[in-house]
Amino acid sequence: MSALYEPLRLRSLTILNRVWMAPMCQYSAEVTGPDAGVPGDWHFAHYGARAAGGTGLILVEATAVSPQGRISPADLGIWNDRQSAAFRRITSFLKEQGTVPGIQIAHAGRKASTDAPWRGGAPVGSEAHGWQSVAPSPLPFDERHPVPDELTVEGIRQVVQEFAAAARRAREAGFEVIEVHGAHGYLIGEFLSPYTNHRTDAYGGSYENRTRFALEVVDAVRAVWPEELPVFFRISATDWLTENPDDEREGWTADDTVRFAADLKAHGVDLLDVSTGGNAPKARILTGPGYQVPFAERVRSETGLPVGAVGEITEARQAEKIIDNQQVDAVLIGRELLRNPYFARHAARELGCEVAEPVQYGYAT
Repeated sequence: MSALYEPLRLRSLTILNRVWMAPMCQYSAEVTGPDAGVPGDWHFAHYGARAAGGTGLILVEATAVSPQGRISPADLGIWNDRQSAAFRRITSFLKEQGTVPGIQIAHAGRKASTDAPWRGGAPVGSEAHGWQSVAPSPLPFDERHPVPDELTVEGIRQVVQEFAAAARRAREAGFEVIEVHGAHGYLIGEFLSPYTNHRTDAYGGSYENRTRFALEVVDAVRAVWPEELPVFFRISATDWLTENPDDEREGWTADDTVRFAADLKAHGVDLLDVSTGGNAPKARILTGPGYQVPFAERVRSETGLPVGAVGEITEARQAEKIIDNQQVDAVLIGRELLRNPYFARHAARELGCEVAEPVQYGYAT
């Protein structure tokens, strides 16, 4: 049996293999009206195909905890019951295929109110259904973005409650894993990094203050999420500033990530989903096959917290080696699953594993 196809147990949940789908925004929900943020036929077909393709866990794309928390007007949301009810069709089908349904809940912070990437991804105003963004500090992401409003302490508490309400609705929708999005320069990541958090109150300055909001969100989610089901946290392990000696900007570091992973473990997080970057524009990122795996491996070895790794993992034997070497506990596949919805089944065959096929596809075996 390939290590890639050994089941993984987190709390009471067993995930049948270690090939997981990373959350990837589709920017394909209705923008306005009663169906704004509601998953539709595209989402059902998109996630359903990857489940039929043998993916062990599917993490549904960043799903906003409030209208203001969307990246784009066409993002999915889970701030109302209509949205939650529509997800049940998807979670039910995923479970029928043996796939664990998970969802990433998110707030975009200062990177909110932008267009879809295939239309350039520029910030949009009210004429295109945009809105005023918020952040820990009134610092725009780049020269194109408007200055966000600085969140008040009352506003911070409201967002914490929005995450908790989203978690409750996610469970009602049938999800079995919930992931808090703290990566890629969105709101939680903005609070973590000294590059984007210039506050002088209890939510800024020291490491303890900058991590306060994230831990409050985790505590609020863990309090409403079933004890027997796992909570994940996605992090950018570095802003990629200190790795570049020519960049004088101060940011979040790999050392910070290891320290924070231990805090998250103590607060009931079951797995750290490790990515990098996204917070500082024009940061120099050193990419390559599996380039983010060492960040995840370090967290695992120094804290004992289970980890997943993402980033240019595209081949079966590459993924197998990462798991077999005990660098991480699961690989999260992104672009390769967009190219090939059946990557998990094709990889199993390449590795000589026997995996169940949909009976409807029996003629192809």
